[in-house]
Amino acid sequence: MPSRRGRFARHSLSLLRRSLSHCSEARCIKAGVRSPVTAVKSLSTSQPLSPLREFTMKAFFAALVAAAVTSVTAHYTLPDLILNGAAATDWEYVRQTQNYETNMPLTDVTSDLIRCYENNTASSTSTATVNAGDTVGFQANGDFYHPGYFSAYMSAASPEADSEDAGTSQTWFKIWQETPTFTAGSNGQPGTLTFALESSDQFTFRIPPSLPDGQYLIRGEQIALHQASTYGGAQYYLACAQVNVANGGSGSPTPLVSFPGAYTGYEPGILIDIYDLPSNFTGYEAPGPAVWNQ
Repeated sequence: MPSRRGRFARHSLSLLRRSLSHCSEARCIKAGVRSPVTAVKSLSTSQPLSPLREFTMKAFFAALVAAAVTSVTAHYTLPDLILNGAAATDWEYVRQTQNYETNMPLTDVTSDLIRCYENNTASSTSTATVNAGDTVGFQANGDFYHPGYFSAYMSAASPEADSEDAGTSQTWFKIWQETPTFTAGSNGQPGTLTFALESSDQFTFRIPPSLPDGQYLIRGEQIALHQASTYGGAQYYLACAQVNVANGGSGSPTPLVSFPGAYTGYEPGILIDIYDLPSNFTGYEAPGPAVWNQ
């Protein structure tokens, strides 16, 4: 029969493998592991462990599991559409995103996933009926741990909101945004940015009152900026809800953009070091088109 130490080692390795599936390379390195896979292989053993090695392994596993848990809890998804002041069921009206288990963000603005972060979940998602002028929103599965810029886009859905073809052209228009507030520095100190929604878990906005009746996609997004000082460092947390707009008007949304295509990744509001603002910084510049909400 395997020794108690041997059983502990194999059980710990099993837990660690599952935990490391959510542990980014960067976070594991910070925990003292250059390669999670190499670490697990190098520690796999059926040999009895000395007391010192067992203690070392326990400390090592604790550090790595903590890093994995931190990696997951520091990220989030946007599974719930807010209607009439209340959040709907997870993924009821929001297309289930690819990160629904890992919570991991997108970082590539050229990927087709930047549109809705999903593949083939449109037909299994319900379509909510809303009125033009209603307040709706998205609720996350945890607080918005990272500082960032928030926005909401809509797109006319052709042929219908539950079609994967909806929103694949230059049909998106921005209806809302929440930008950080800039406070200028004094006495030689740099200015700072304040992020109002950083400790929240939801954001709401108004459906344009003059929006024509019909089916639409609503794309909610946070661009997290805590690692945005280098290209590709910004993190995109997003999802698309499916709605049918009633009691609308005859407005004409503009300007229209596409996803991918709305961002290059080099915009001043995406490629930015929020912790070391330049001396000539005068305010946050939102990426994407101007807001239309009439």
